[in-house]
Amino acid sequence: MTDRPSDERPAAEEIDASAAPLAEAVAEDDAEAALEAKASQGATASRGSAAGLVAAGILASRVIGLVRDRAIGYFFGVGAFSDVYRLGLRAPNLLQNLLGEGTLSAAFIPIYSRMTEEGRDEDAARFAGAVLGLLAVVAFSVALLGVIFADVLVTVLQPGWNGDAAAVARGEIPVDRHALAVTIVRLAFPMTAVLVLSAWALGVLNSHRKFLLSYFAPVAWNVALLAALGVGAYLYFDDPLALGALESVPTDALSRLLIALFVGGIVGGVLQLGVQLPTVFRVLKRFRPSVSTRAPGVREGIRAFVPVVLGRGAYQLSGYLDVFLSSFLAAGALAALGNAQTLYLLPISLFGMSVAASELPELSRISKTELDAFLGRVRQSLGQILYLVVPTVVGYLAFGYLVVGVLYQTGQFGVEDTWLVTFVLGAYTLGLAATTASRLLQNAFYALDDTKTPARIAVWRVAISAVVGAGLMLALDRVAVTEVPGLASLGSPETDPLRMGAVGLAMGSALGGWVELWRLVRALRGHAPAFRLPWGRAARMLGLAVVAATPAGLAYAFIPSDVLPIWLYGAGILAIYGLGYLALGHMLGFPEGEAWTGRFLRRFKRK
Repeated sequence: MTDRPSDERPAAEEIDASAAPLAEAVAEDDAEAALEAKASQGATASRGSAAGLVAAGILASRVIGLVRDRAIGYFFGVGAFSDVYRLGLRAPNLLQNLLGEGTLSAAFIPIYSRMTEEGRDEDAARFAGAVLGLLAVVAFSVALLGVIFADVLVTVLQPGWNGDAAAVARGEIPVDRHALAVTIVRLAFPMTAVLVLSAWALGVLNSHRKFLLSYFAPVAWNVALLAALGVGAYLYFDDPLALGALESVPTDALSRLLIALFVGGIVGGVLQLGVQLPTVFRVLKRFRPSVSTRAPGVREGIRAFVPVVLGRGAYQLSGYLDVFLSSFLAAGALAALGNAQTLYLLPISLFGMSVAASELPELSRISKTELDAFLGRVRQSLGQILYLVVPTVVGYLAFGYLVVGVLYQTGQFGVEDTWLVTFVLGAYTLGLAATTASRLLQNAFYALDDTKTPARIAVWRVAISAVVGAGLMLALDRVAVTEVPGLASLGSPETDPLRMGAVGLAMGSALGGWVELWRLVRALRGHAPAFRLPWGRAARMLGLAVVAATPAGLAYAFIPSDVLPIWLYGAGILAIYGLGYLALGHMLGFPEGEAWTGRFLRRFKRK
């Protein structure tokens, strides 16, 4: 396919088409029904099955991940230690984002899938072995550099922490975040190198349509972290659960607990890779790791890899900018961003990535032979994604406080913490639908052998997110959470009040997400002028979500929240909303819902 620049078509025409009224979009949906019917022949069941397997694996991983975050919130709350924890995850992200799942999916899966489709199993095994060897060399070399230069990296990413040692000596703060972060980062880099190799195993298994194991594997990593927390609390705390006495836990005990957490992460990374290897070795014939660039497909993969790395590098730069900027905000900003991102990324992973990951091998097989079927499949997949993302947007905006409270509010994580994370989550949510849809469109470009366009567009997203976010964060960081209208009853902390600066960074990210989606759609029309976003479907789904939210909203408004523990109260309200949406969608015959539930219903009927 020709990598045609996105600006070859008249700009006004493209803007008008992408911003068409919803009524016109509904008509477009009907006009393209025949196109999608062609794509759906024989594909709906396989799509629902594959996406369902990916979603099941991601759901299991995310649920245990939320349990992990709740446990971390219990011990560390939103403050200095949780900021260091979040930095420990972010600092080596350069390694994971540039070499991990997203990059490998773009550069590895299309080539490997075509080889297996053509019956070139031996070439595919040689290609996979060379990718593994080269990946291991690069990953562990970068990890070694990260260990050596951890002090410099922390200084660059969090310059606001450089004066912590003097502040501790003056008794102004309890912990030197810089010194603790250096230790944590030196543990995080080896952990991340192992996780990169796990992404290689995921790519092999996905290409063979073995989705369940690869997406369940991260459960092992999360379980190892939880085990490390439990063992660390037992070893370092007089009261292992610190029940009712978290405020009296010595600072050095909390520091040791955080270090134990990342030691557990290294063990978990090995487990995550290890559970996939037996199946990988079974599907690869005559497999042998190497570092040869002469193996079939390697040079083609490198050519595809470089633009993807540049695009992922842009996203990584955005993440580092968030870390850098948050160091100038009040304590707890980075932790609040991290907690909100966990919830924000849940639907992206569960609904967006599950469909995108299962579709990439299939799109790679049909893209060059039948463009109409390719476009129909992309549109149907977008509808399937939006069917669950749209109600998530409504739910986060309407019931965000309950979601955050149910998952995090415990121990050191109090009401003020819950409100701050809720506001940050609400800001991120404004861009949730755009970001999720963009993940599928990026994979559509990869299937068309165009890895350059998503990379260029990613730079636009990063630039807009950074500029807008930086301006908003400075304005909002002047506002304490307790100064927000309606929250004065929380009282004002004597020292270090939580502030709203992190909300500004999240708002910049949301705007950048919509710019990215708009430009991806424009660029995809360069390959396929007939492509349109399913605005009509999205409008119907939005109406369905609002109707389903009404009874839950009434219950939220009129049932006092203090009658039950927040986790039970919130779970009940959210269940009314979620089950109501699914029931209404089923009654009204939304085909996107059937794609998600069809596989499980078919199994039930067979029984």
